[in-house]
Amino acid sequence: MEVGLSAEAFAKLLDSLAVDSERAAEKYEELRRILMRFFEWRGAPFPQDHADETFNRVARKLDEGVKIKNIGGYCYQVARLVFLETTKGHDSKRASLESVRLQAPENPAHELAEKELRLDCLDDCLRGLPSDRAELILEYYRYEKRVQIDRRRALAQRFGLRRDALANRAQRLRDNLQQCVSACLRRKSAI
Repeated sequence: MEVGLSAEAFAKLLDSLAVDSERAAEKYEELRRILMRFFEWRGAPFPQDHADETFNRVARKLDEGVKIKNIGGYCYQVARLVFLETTKGHDSKRASLESVRLQAPENPAHELAEKELRLDCLDDCLRGLPSDRAELILEYYRYEKRVQIDRRRALAQRFGLRRDALANRAQRLRDNLQQCVSACLRRKSAI
């Protein structure tokens, strides 16, 4: 991940969100929360860092003079690219924004609202689980690679399970959560 975002580039990002600095800060925080949930939902490690990297890339583009009409949609497309890079693990061969044609979704506000609704349903479903099960599923999918192996081993010991039994329990919980989220979405869509 690149570092060294200039204050001027960040100011351009805020200006693209709203003219009023207070409203721009609110929109920044709201969009950052949506981006973090985007990464969390996909099981990406360090969602906050990925959301910040997304903003850094968008801010650099704005600083280079690129005109972005739909900042939310553009951020979503950059977040997808960042996510793909993290899952492929090829930072040295990472595709640059110049080589990837970014197109904003047809209706990014609707798309973001749907994602937000899905994440709200997930939160509701997680709150409906007994605390030990919610802890298990969140911990099970929190980390990646070597850290994930070590954490899952510790999690299995904490719950007094074999690692394969822990994996089975996590899969059942995940299936139940997916059913719960689907049912929640149907209920909320009917309203």
